[in-house]
Amino acid sequence: MKDVHATLASSLESFRAELFDFLRIPSVSARSEHDEDTRKAGAWVVERMRTAGLTAELLETDGHPVALGEWRGAGPDAPTLLIYGHYDVQPAEPLELWTSPPFEPEVRDGRIYARGAADDKGQLFLHLAALHILLGTRGSLPVNVVVLAEGEEEVGSPNLLPFVERWQERLAADAVVISDSAMFAEGLPSLLFSLRGLAYAEIRVQGARSDLHSGAYGGAVPNPAMALARILATLHDETGRITLPGFYDDVVAWDEETRAGVAALPFDEEAFREGTGAPGLSGEAGFGTLERLWVRPTCEVNGLLSGYTGQGAKTVLPAQAMAKVSFRLVPDQDPARVIAQLRSHVAQVAPTGVTVEVVELHGGRPWRARPGGVFFEAARSALEEAFGVPPVLTGEGGSIPIVTEFERILGAGAILLGFALPGANMHAPDEWFPDNHLERGIETLLAFYSRLDASFPASSAPAGPAGSSGTDANR
Repeated sequence: MKDVHATLASSLESFRAELFDFLRIPSVSARSEHDEDTRKAGAWVVERMRTAGLTAELLETDGHPVALGEWRGAGPDAPTLLIYGHYDVQPAEPLELWTSPPFEPEVRDGRIYARGAADDKGQLFLHLAALHILLGTRGSLPVNVVVLAEGEEEVGSPNLLPFVERWQERLAADAVVISDSAMFAEGLPSLLFSLRGLAYAEIRVQGARSDLHSGAYGGAVPNPAMALARILATLHDETGRITLPGFYDDVVAWDEETRAGVAALPFDEEAFREGTGAPGLSGEAGFGTLERLWVRPTCEVNGLLSGYTGQGAKTVLPAQAMAKVSFRLVPDQDPARVIAQLRSHVAQVAPTGVTVEVVELHGGRPWRARPGGVFFEAARSALEEAFGVPPVLTGEGGSIPIVTEFERILGAGAILLGFALPGANMHAPDEWFPDNHLERGIETLLAFYSRLDASFPASSAPAGPAGSSGTDANR
């Protein structure tokens, strides 16, 4: 491995410069004014994959394109690894809260600050750099590799599932590796055993046909803002449990071994609270903070809109009110069923005199891993080599809906191998990624392929698809 490590050391500054070029592209998939920028980022990934030694192309969808790269040099009998990531980013607003411009990368205090630095351009780049080193120094990989980088993850991946279904044979893989998450703590790497799913909706309340004078009509005409507030107040009981009838029917109880493992993690609850700036923590009674974040479902109001919110006074009785509400789901909850439960509940509690509508926005199923198999163990060992300590198994409160679809359609178990750190401000101002993880992340991936090289000599075939009774049961 000396040759690849020497190449990494000599190429680190050029890699950092390339990453900064990538981060400068404002590929905000949610904003139509950035459509060309988003396409430009996809084209950048394609060109970077070609430079690394893969064949690559930009494939169209009904939305933003998919950057797809392939290296098939290991042969038809060798296993295939699918690497998934995304090149689109969240909107940067509010811009005034950024210390430096969001699309002008800057290193401060050992951190790379930029939109997308952690989510997910920085982490996707680690894979491209590792492939570049391995193919450039050795000319081969122990497995076939497919890289899929989409441009719509930050808007719910509306066109990715049809893409995967259309290109199922081309994407066939024995395992999927995703780097779009964080380590448990600085110096303590982790592998994920769960992701929560998502059911996301708007609750829209309509009253009068237009805003009214609150003095002339208030007290006689129903107020949609007050009606919405009453509806939202019914979504939880006094213990923090969600009140939708049947909501917990499909929740699978976690085994005591997993709960004990979560409880044993070195988690500082007070430091977590201080990191948020919140006066205190809360949640469902009977569960610790990590369990509330990883293995229990939630319901949160993500946004509210009604009436006059500008400077000064304007005494109106609003005609409309809207709330964006998200449910984070756990196995075996189904997002469509949760939306149906929400509609039923809202219909029961909605006040008279207003019209209430629940509009589904998007969703995704939760995921739970069954850790094990050659690819998983290679990742575990590689993390230990790079960071000097064994990784811990952790959950993730967020959602990556395509994970369950990869497993369902491709039969490939997923390995979630993240290199960001807690508090990285993903989706928030001053997003950052540890500068030293540029090197350590690539080192981890080089070690990962080295272990696959030992597990899959060129003359051998894979032991079986991930999730089967063979050695690659990664799920």
